[in-house]
Amino acid sequence: MSIEQVPGKPARKYCSAAHRAAGRRLRGGLDDGELDYPAETGRLAVGASARPAAAPGAGYPPPAAPRPQPPASRPAPGGPPPSEPAWSADAMAPDRGQGHPGPPPNRPAPTSYGFTGSAADLTDDMIVRSRADRPATGWRGAVFSASGGRINPGVSEAEAARNVLLRRIRRNLPGAHQIAVSSLKGGVGKTTVSAVLGLTLAEYRGDRVVAVDANPDAGTLADRLTGEIGVTVRQMLENIANIDSLTAVSHYTSLAGRLQVLASEQDPAMSEAFNRTEYEQICAVLAKFYNIIITDSGTGLVHSAMEGTLALADSLVVVGSPTVDGSSRASKTLDWLVAHGYAEQVADAVVVLCLDRVSPEIDRDRVRDHFLARTRAVVEIPYDPHLATGGRLDLGAMREETQLAFLELGALIADEFSA
Repeated sequence: MSIEQVPGKPARKYCSAAHRAAGRRLRGGLDDGELDYPAETGRLAVGASARPAAAPGAGYPPPAAPRPQPPASRPAPGGPPPSEPAWSADAMAPDRGQGHPGPPPNRPAPTSYGFTGSAADLTDDMIVRSRADRPATGWRGAVFSASGGRINPGVSEAEAARNVLLRRIRRNLPGAHQIAVSSLKGGVGKTTVSAVLGLTLAEYRGDRVVAVDANPDAGTLADRLTGEIGVTVRQMLENIANIDSLTAVSHYTSLAGRLQVLASEQDPAMSEAFNRTEYEQICAVLAKFYNIIITDSGTGLVHSAMEGTLALADSLVVVGSPTVDGSSRASKTLDWLVAHGYAEQVADAVVVLCLDRVSPEIDRDRVRDHFLARTRAVVEIPYDPHLATGGRLDLGAMREETQLAFLELGALIADEFSA
């Protein structure tokens, strides 16, 4: 404890700096020189720990002292009397530091990002900051690679369009999806379209894709993809009751890149027995282990297996060509489907026109417009020397415009995955 002595004033005793601060607050925040103290002895020092005696009959503690009022400002000599200061509610509010809650801060309203309130909100597209696309082809890709990524000239329009198709192809698929590729006429590229579509989807998607040759007339799908035709759909049917895993299925398929291929029976006498019931059994097993099932159906529309193919198909691809016979047969295929109760599938179908046979005497725009009026979309596959050989198919050996056309076909099919 210290004793502070000021001439002409009583001694003041303080135990600590906190007591001196409390004394200044009780005096209204004025300095010592601004207060007049009576010159009397025995005056209790401000902040001294002394408890006044309670009046008879009164309980302890005594009533709280009134809150000190702000001091009036001193008038200037000869000036008018001071006016009462205006005290706002905020100025008279309790100090937040004393444990009293103050008014809530003005926080901006949260931005709406379309959150659903589940873990599905935290996806790569939602929370990762967008960045410029990195070019991978042409001089733009060369500059980007040579500079170690420090110089990014951006992607070309063609590469940007290709990236859009890839994003569409990689659309989420909630369950197994079956694609039927059919045509009333042979020799228009139906097996080629089935094979390259399967290669494209298997290459650019992360799930499992299988291509099934359901042609009862010794189909060539496996020949065009793997060349392995020793094990066929017939052997799988004979042991279908024992197939309970993907490993068991793989005993009857061959691999072309990332595409699984199930060959058809090469003996025409045996393949005639491949009927609708057996096709449905095969698809029921494949749907347990594969996300996408592509069926290369036969040219006939009335055989039993074709009925099963159309009944189970989620997407339909009809193949033709921009010639008189090729386009008319494709249109008659649509007529037959509509007449037999598949009008809805026809409206959602995609027509593929293979341009391996073209003629300047054919109005291709008129052919295209005809099928656009009847179906959902039309895709033209340009002439490609690699496809024209009729041999083993390889995506890397095809021309860029051919690959782009099949990317477009795959994107159109994938557009129906979430429907």
